[in-house]
Amino acid sequence: MMTRAPIHLGSGEPVLLLHPFLMSQLVWQKVAPQLADTGRYEVFAPTMAGHNGGPRSGTWFLSSSVLADHVERQLDTLGWDSCHIVGNSLGGWVAFELERRGRARTVTGIAPAGGWRGWSPTKFEVIAKFVGGMPVWVLAHLLGPRLLRLPMSRRIGTLPISGTPDGVSDQDFLGVIDDLKHCPAYFQLLAKSLLLPGLVELAHTGVPTHLVLCENDRVVPPRRFSRHFTDHLPPANEVTMLDGVGHIPMFEAPGRVADVITGFLDEHTPPIREIKSS
Repeated sequence: MMTRAPIHLGSGEPVLLLHPFLMSQLVWQKVAPQLADTGRYEVFAPTMAGHNGGPRSGTWFLSSSVLADHVERQLDTLGWDSCHIVGNSLGGWVAFELERRGRARTVTGIAPAGGWRGWSPTKFEVIAKFVGGMPVWVLAHLLGPRLLRLPMSRRIGTLPISGTPDGVSDQDFLGVIDDLKHCPAYFQLLAKSLLLPGLVELAHTGVPTHLVLCENDRVVPPRRFSRHFTDHLPPANEVTMLDGVGHIPMFEAPGRVADVITGFLDEHTPPIREIKSS
């Protein structure tokens, strides 16, 4: 598996973008420039270990902790002791792990995973959904881009991604197929997740937190899967519902996602004029 250089743009407050399970940094390719173009943020979007273009995991089984280890080493290379962390799905789980280690200034979790305790039915439901997607993984390996030619391939393939089949462009969908085809983390992380307890220390979160829910999310439907976060995060956390979008809203609504991120970050960062005058 070849490595891929992270997306690294802009200047200002450091912002780390973490992608979902099975995907790569490419999910941020439309959002990252919009954040950087504000002139207020330095944006870094790596591909996590075991995912397409990311470093080798160096272990038989992956966990949120191992993924956070890899990301921390990259933050150390950048000289970022802390940063604003935005994570989607698995990226949200890793974001809270990094917050626990003191690396976060704020956390924005977009449809974050890990919202369960050790033997919660919620956890096994999510794992079962990814196991149920194994035929798509097999077809991605066998057919690659030709998968798009199969009847109903777009409708089935976008169910866990977007609110509607046309919410993902052909180019983005080809990127999804390529990410899926080159993702050893599929088995490494699913196997380990059976034993992982999930996010059990949310009440101790010590930085401003923004929970972003996706109305048409079929992976972690917000009405049932957000309760762990809303029950356990400190009362001051913010909650936003993105209407009409699926589990990975950066594909179908990059502008809205960028606005949600910047709106929250602007509340919790000093104005540029204050930074320059200090």
